[in-house]
Amino acid sequence: MTHDFVTYMQSVTLTYIASGRYGTAHVYQSSLNALVAFLETEQLPFDNLNPALLKAFENHLLSGGRSWNTVSTYLRMLRSVYNRAVSEGAAPYIPQLFKYLYTGTRSEHKRALDRHEMARLFRPRREGNLPTRLRQTLDIFLLMFLLRGIPFVDLVCMKRGNLKGHVLTYRRRKTDRLLSVSLTREATTIIRTYINKNKRSPYLFPFLQAKDGSAAAYRQYQLALRRFNASLNHLRTYTGTGLPPISSYTARHTWATLAYHCEIHPGIISEAMGHSSITVTETYLKPFGNKKIDHANQIVIAAVQRVMQ
Repeated sequence: MTHDFVTYMQSVTLTYIASGRYGTAHVYQSSLNALVAFLETEQLPFDNLNPALLKAFENHLLSGGRSWNTVSTYLRMLRSVYNRAVSEGAAPYIPQLFKYLYTGTRSEHKRALDRHEMARLFRPRREGNLPTRLRQTLDIFLLMFLLRGIPFVDLVCMKRGNLKGHVLTYRRRKTDRLLSVSLTREATTIIRTYINKNKRSPYLFPFLQAKDGSAAAYRQYQLALRRFNASLNHLRTYTGTGLPPISSYTARHTWATLAYHCEIHPGIISEAMGHSSITVTETYLKPFGNKKIDHANQIVIAAVQRVMQ
């Protein structure tokens, strides 16, 4: 049995790879890589693991420009591995080892497009004056928005059997929540345009060729995601619409934000997006909630002031 944290975490990462959980393995490996870079060695005996070392690691990440949520993710991965090692008797129990480290979630403001910016994105598609590659990129981005901000991974891994008539039913990869989306006319048109022409493929769209759940399929997904995000940036520059930087995530965050501004209850938004709980949705929307509260406060104060005049 190993007495080294780095070696133990590597073994945990390999178990996730062996079970086909490549996304989880990727997060664990990224966390481990960051720790090794900080230590400048690939060895960390469990006896050397202590609150001061972890606090220095946290500060190192923050000073290097990592966001609070990224820092939290890395530290939670380390905590998970440590707890597993303790439960298996591979590491000594250290009280409050992670107590003074940040392992929460902050509602960092991710830039969503407003309704006018979304309209500017729709316009080039309807005018039909884009190069083929950028037209395809825009179509997929708009489809993600029209499907209630579907994550890129869920779209890429969609199977033919998920589409029944004008209804798309699928399980979210991240939460395993079953979602059903009634297709609009525009969404149906885009799907018909890009549906997989290979009849023998189980996938609805031609992003992947490898067997679902395989390491090869995960690599193909990562490559497709990188190309899609690069093409989105090219699209933004080419159209000259003055839009902020956009990525695959923008479609999802935009749908949630616009739904909130349309006075749709956060509980409905949570269900629509397949979040594991409404708490996740509230993390998305918290910055905008503060603006609404400030506006409500202004209305109340103005009402009193009118009486005083």
